[in-house]
Amino acid sequence: MSHTAHIPSHRKPRRSASKLALRAGVAGGVLSTIAVAGAAGPASAEPVTETIEMPTLGSLGTDLSSAVAASAEASQQEALGQSLEAQEAAALQTAAKEAKKAKAEADRKAEAERAEKARQEAEAKAERERAEARAEAQARASRDSARTQLSTTSASSQSDSGSGSSNDSGSSAGSSSESTQVSSGTAASIVAFARAQVGDAYVTGGTGPNSWDCSGLVQAAYAAAGIDLPRISYQQSSMGTSVSLSNLQPGDVLYWGSRSGSYHVAIYVGGGKYVGAQNSSTGVVERSLDWDPPSGAVRLL
Repeated sequence: MSHTAHIPSHRKPRRSASKLALRAGVAGGVLSTIAVAGAAGPASAEPVTETIEMPTLGSLGTDLSSAVAASAEASQQEALGQSLEAQEAAALQTAAKEAKKAKAEADRKAEAERAEKARQEAEAKAERERAEARAEAQARASRDSARTQLSTTSASSQSDSGSGSSNDSGSSAGSSSESTQVSSGTAASIVAFARAQVGDAYVTGGTGPNSWDCSGLVQAAYAAAGIDLPRISYQQSSMGTSVSLSNLQPGDVLYWGSRSGSYHVAIYVGGGKYVGAQNSSTGVVERSLDWDPPSGAVRLL
């Protein structure tokens, strides 16, 4: 016999096995119940039961469907936003290309207009230059003709003067005739030279051959007749003898201002007219005394 056979056991009594009950409701939304019963004391004690309520499968399915729908809607909204952004970017890019194209076309048209305007201006300038060249050629031909005629007239005057000096009449009569003829020939030379320059340009300080100022023209006209005059207008008007405007003769020097302080001079050419280098707008012109009445006149012949 075992030496422990009569020793009572000191182990605690076994507890009864726990019980677990799970009740699940399907598609009806019935709450599931899990019952767990455990004996807290001896086998003869009352079982302890605990109930835990769990969500139904139907509720889980609804929540999952809602979440999936919300996620799908969010994805759709994001995709729509990205699509709109892409469309806006494409529209901006297209607008930029169109604006660039329009600007290039406008620049091309503006350049074409500038080129056309420049071409027209160049043609107009060329036409003006051709017209000026023709006018200058005609004026030069006229001046050459006048100078040729002037030379012929001067030679004829000198010949007549020689013939008069050999006349058998008295010496005093011959001297008077020679003086008159020489004066007439000199005045004609001055007038012819002045008229030959009509149409030339006016340039301050100009002394020819194609541009003059007022005193430069008077000096050159008298030089063509062999008479030296000062260069300045008030010096020219201070020479010779003062004559009234009602007793003018061709070749007389007209002046504007006072005789010793004149600011403009011209040459009387007969017929109530004068030739003078007026200004840069008109150049050398032949005008009536009434157009710009002079202040006085002097006779140098």
